[in-house]
Amino acid sequence: MPVESSYPPFEVPTSDLWTFLFERKEKPYGDDKLLYIDPSTKRGYTYAQCKDAAKEFGMGLKALWDWEKGDVLALYTPNCIDTPAIMWGCHWAGGVLSPANPAYTVDELAFQLKDSGARALVTQLPFIENAKAAAKKAGIPEDMVILMGDARDSGRTKHFTSVRNISRATRYRKTKIQADKDLAFLVYSSGTMGYPKGVMLTHTNIVSNILMIKAGESGNLKTSGGPDGQGDKILAFLPFFHIYGLTCLIHQSMYSGITLVVMEKFELERFCQIVQEYKISFVYMVPPIVLALSKHPIVDKYDLSSIRMINSGAAPLTHDIVDAVYKRLKVPIKQGYGLSETSPTTHTQPWEDWNRKLGSVGRLLPNQTAKYMDETGTKEVPAGTPGELWIKGPNIFKGYLNKPELTAEAIAADGYFKTGDVGYVDDEGNFYITDRVKELIKYKGFQVAPAELEGTLTSNDMIQDAGVIGVYDASQATELPIAFVVPAAGVEPSKDTEQKIVKWLEGKVAPHKRLRGGVRFVEEIPKSASGKILRRILKEQLAKEGPKSKL
Repeated sequence: MPVESSYPPFEVPTSDLWTFLFERKEKPYGDDKLLYIDPSTKRGYTYAQCKDAAKEFGMGLKALWDWEKGDVLALYTPNCIDTPAIMWGCHWAGGVLSPANPAYTVDELAFQLKDSGARALVTQLPFIENAKAAAKKAGIPEDMVILMGDARDSGRTKHFTSVRNISRATRYRKTKIQADKDLAFLVYSSGTMGYPKGVMLTHTNIVSNILMIKAGESGNLKTSGGPDGQGDKILAFLPFFHIYGLTCLIHQSMYSGITLVVMEKFELERFCQIVQEYKISFVYMVPPIVLALSKHPIVDKYDLSSIRMINSGAAPLTHDIVDAVYKRLKVPIKQGYGLSETSPTTHTQPWEDWNRKLGSVGRLLPNQTAKYMDETGTKEVPAGTPGELWIKGPNIFKGYLNKPELTAEAIAADGYFKTGDVGYVDDEGNFYITDRVKELIKYKGFQVAPAELEGTLTSNDMIQDAGVIGVYDASQATELPIAFVVPAAGVEPSKDTEQKIVKWLEGKVAPHKRLRGGVRFVEEIPKSASGKILRRILKEQLAKEGPKSKL
């Protein structure tokens, strides 16, 4: 039987995001509440300032560019406190926002601009050359590439604050939106298999997920009180070009009235400095950063005691790492789960259960049902039995842009989205994610989950980080687990160290999970912006290096 959420269901609003956020009858904080602040420049936005800036930009889009419903505005920028105003201004004008990774090359950005059908592009000054080059390739006029952020271009490139209805001769009105059909975002998947895919998310998808997240946090985040009376503060370094940052950070902050301290990008010491200075109380993280908190010596230089809770998502996190952070910092870590296609959050651990079900991603959030299916996709497996997780709810995406065949493969006839993630649910309704269907290693008929081995390996003091893939051995006609290891400071990457690691792991796992493919020492593990290990790159690296004797 499918698992129903244990949370009380809510009535899904029919309003679009602008109406939901800015035209609600009541909100739990005042218009002067500081919602977004840049800790480097001290520039910020209150609720009222953000609303006004967004509306001005939305009217400017209509006045200067004749913006129409469904037009796509692309963002090519690291985190910036201007992002919310630009985003909601685009929505006010009926547009769709498509954020792009600022690490993209010209060709990668041009692909997204073309694929999304973007009409205009917003970037920051350090990225202007790539932005203009990509826009040219995509057929976007240069005067529709504009800037955000603090740096200006001496008048050569318009700033988003100059996109305004200056004449006021015409009174523009907010575009009417059909929330369950019209797109709010067009985010792009990581593209680990081929070109990135455009994930179509409607206004209803995001609105419903905001309310799901609110239910999952169960009132633990406050708009007032705390050391300065301003309530909880969330540190935002997860990228805003990813749905994790867009929904969990930007939208949750605006809806609930929690101040978001915005980092352009993650840097460990700067993170520690900001936590200490602003008394950060809640942080969304990904496993690589949790791992750094458990091991890096620089953490000891700062007072991180203001953090009341960490939420880790985007990839599985083992109980060994959770234990290590708590022992070192006395900071609890709960886990959550979601995907771009689910807007993103589907599960989270209740605050009070963070250490009761270590390794679980928590309970299914309201208004959703879920089930685990067998390898054929035709039979549901019972509780406790591993299978592929399928989910249904108002947060499930509309489909992949211009890819009906992929959409049909991803969404079953009964409306369930096939996540591609393997796991199980226990008899108390706690969900566990162990790995991706396509990343499982098959050793002589046994399934080996790379994420499980990675979590175990990183608990070893000799190892700073690890990534595991399967390498096919023709002589045995099977895949063998092989670990890419970043040695800890002072550890020699030698054959002797390799043997110690292999032997150590043998005592921790079942025989079929042993590192029969050996260990390769590397300087870093390639990861996506959301913290997922890019196993494709590890496989490419292995192919270039050639064969190595097996253990």
